[in-house]
Amino acid sequence: MAKETKLERRVFHNNSDCPVRNVVAQIGDKWSMLILFALVDGSERFNALKSRIEGISQRMLTQTLRDLERDGYVNRTVYPEVPVRVEYELTELGSDLVKPLYELVCWADNHQQEIKQARKAYDEKS
Repeated sequence: MAKETKLERRVFHNNSDCPVRNVVAQIGDKWSMLILFALVDGSERFNALKSRIEGISQRMLTQTLRDLERDGYVNRTVYPEVPVRVEYELTELGSDLVKPLYELVCWADNHQQEIKQARKAYDEKS
């Protein structure tokens, strides 16, 4: 009789090949998902985004938009007008990403009370 081996557990490497570190951590930051959801209905200008996402600083919005553009989720279009007009919109990849993120947000909304109760119970034990 051969001895059964335990299934190998996944190792999350600290490098760019790890999808959790490389992709999920970026979109799971404080602002990225909010920006992506703000762009679901179509393109937006910078100030319109800033006014829709309460609490985000101009610097943080700029940096997060750059990161989302770099990863291919957002397109930045500059219109040669006076004054210059810049609009941001989801790419096909960004639109595709928003679908599972929406499921996560729905899950969070459906389980929010359970999570609050679990946190309260944990905090009371501490």
